[in-house]
Amino acid sequence: MSIAEQVQEDMKASMRAGDAEKTRTLRLLKSSMKNEEIKVGHPLSDEEALKLLQREAKQRKDSITAYEDAGRTELAATENSELTVIQGYLPQALGENELKRIVNEVATEMGATDMKQMGAVIGGVMKRVGAQAEGGTVSKLVRERLSA
Repeated sequence: MSIAEQVQEDMKASMRAGDAEKTRTLRLLKSSMKNEEIKVGHPLSDEEALKLLQREAKQRKDSITAYEDAGRTELAATENSELTVIQGYLPQALGENELKRIVNEVATEMGATDMKQMGAVIGGVMKRVGAQAEGGTVSKLVRERLSA
């Protein structure tokens, strides 16, 4: 079952269960997926759906930070509950030690020694880890590796 189909089935189940908050979040995801399908001109592959889910999760994290900084805890709580639902569809994130190991492997394979090669190393790492790591975290680790 594809991610889009899973979201649809989970939405039906949450509607039957009367879970309004989860249903609302799943409707938002379904809408985002539909908009992305229209944009790309074909049904989303699981890889494209994962990228969309990562983007949605990042938006929620950014919103939570902004709302907390503004003292709007009720809005931050809403975003946090949406984030929890979205994260249920994302693969388990790699630990920092595992990610550092992959960064070191890719940098060694590419012979990267300075910051000029940072983009290439980040690209290589992201190809390997896919949706299991956020780009910001990978960027930070690559920067640390290449500046050492």
